[in-house]
Amino acid sequence: MIDISESVMALLLAFVVLAPLLGSVAALLPAPPGLRGASPEQAVLRHGVTVTGAVLAAVVVLALGFDHGRSGSTQATIDIGWIPALDVRLHLGVDGVSLPLLLLTALLTFLCALHSAREKPRVHGPRGFVALLLLLETGTLATFAALDLLLFFLAFETVLVPMYFLIARWGGAERSAAAWKFLLYTLLGSVVMLLGLLLIGLGAGTFDMVALAADNGRSLTTTTQITAVLAIGIGLAVKAPMWPLHSWLPDAHTAAPTVGSVLLAGVLLKMGTYGLVRVALPIAPDGFRVFAPYLAAFAVVGIVYGSLACLALARTGAGGDLKRLIAYSSVGHIGFVLLGIATMTPTGVNGALFANVAHGLVTGLLFFLVGAVGERAGGTDLDTLAERGGAALYGRAPRLGALLAFAAVASLGLPGLAGFWGEMLALFGAFDPAPGLNRPAYLAFTAVGAFGTLLTAAYLLIVVRRVCMGPTEGRGPRLPDARGYELAAWSPLVALVVLVGLWPRALLGLTDPAVQRLLLGGGR
Repeated sequence: MIDISESVMALLLAFVVLAPLLGSVAALLPAPPGLRGASPEQAVLRHGVTVTGAVLAAVVVLALGFDHGRSGSTQATIDIGWIPALDVRLHLGVDGVSLPLLLLTALLTFLCALHSAREKPRVHGPRGFVALLLLLETGTLATFAALDLLLFFLAFETVLVPMYFLIARWGGAERSAAAWKFLLYTLLGSVVMLLGLLLIGLGAGTFDMVALAADNGRSLTTTTQITAVLAIGIGLAVKAPMWPLHSWLPDAHTAAPTVGSVLLAGVLLKMGTYGLVRVALPIAPDGFRVFAPYLAAFAVVGIVYGSLACLALARTGAGGDLKRLIAYSSVGHIGFVLLGIATMTPTGVNGALFANVAHGLVTGLLFFLVGAVGERAGGTDLDTLAERGGAALYGRAPRLGALLAFAAVASLGLPGLAGFWGEMLALFGAFDPAPGLNRPAYLAFTAVGAFGTLLTAAYLLIVVRRVCMGPTEGRGPRLPDARGYELAAWSPLVALVVLVGLWPRALLGLTDPAVQRLLLGGGR
């Protein structure tokens, strides 16, 4: 770690949030003659890689300068007056909860830009594509750094528009319907969430999230807390998404381009669960405690439902789409995150945050790989991939097949890989929930969640057997194996899945002090 002053840390955070926004505007302008390269399209794609690379470098420096001994406190703070009449401020900062998600966002966006620079999105040109990608990065990073409720909401909503256009203009079949469904569901959730945020801010007399967390709900009546948590919870449950408010997700993932699917699964879904930990849990704990058992119940139903849906898609003759299957698997994985949060314990919430990051790494890798398989095989229909003339990746593209199998076993929670720790800690938290919660009910939730891990293993192993295994005779020529630029985009995710799985303290050491502080109503 390096010693960086607080003022320099604040400047770094400002750069991290503003650079993609300025880069998004610049992407729409003509490139200077000396930077055009072979073509204007090449110049704007290089611009995307340069800006996202600079943001990633800045986030890494921010992480190196972060004081791990004070990870429960806000660092790199920016606090500027904005709307004095409502005491709304441009308040940004980083702690042990938000820093891993800033790193995840910056990394995945850079890898998506690197991937797109070689794939060259041709429909409607790359200029708008890069501008939307950078705007999406700005909104996501601002969401994870925001420490004012209204700023958090505005940053949250900024993400919806670029993701809508990425799906609607660069997606596959049924992209228009999928994009509208995504937008309508998430906007409806936003309206409900805004009502809850306003109720808290006006009731407590401040929208400052640090002050509200320190107050720990003492300035809010129990009725206000219950009403606010219900509204905020519904809004965030749509965005997580939680069963049964998940139906927009499979359509969006199936229609989205590869980059859209990676960012949707790897980053955007994390914003909903992050909001529960950052806003609902510490600011209105009494209201959250009322709904926690119901959240846990919906979570475990989502775990089992997502796994059963994947099993149905994976069976022979079902006509299941591989991208759709991974989308349903996200419903199950997010169920473990929600279960951990619903325990209201340090163990469970730390597990939820760990599972958030692990899901971003593993599912981001899966969507990269499935996109590559679809490009080579002409589609992602499982029956087509499995039948004669299909994939048989171990024999026809061995590196691609090995990477897909690795991502699958990481997703099923193999010990030693990133997917294991978060789900295990969430189950441990459910086994011994916070005082005041119904322990027999949570024991039942633990049992159902553990059963869900078996179903997860079942459908992922079926996918590996059908797509990667089988004789190569009669299946046509070898497929192009993983290319150099693809390995450059995928290798960091593979390395982090292994590193985080073997050294979970790297992540838990950051999140635990911050979680302890949030649960106990800690201040700055």
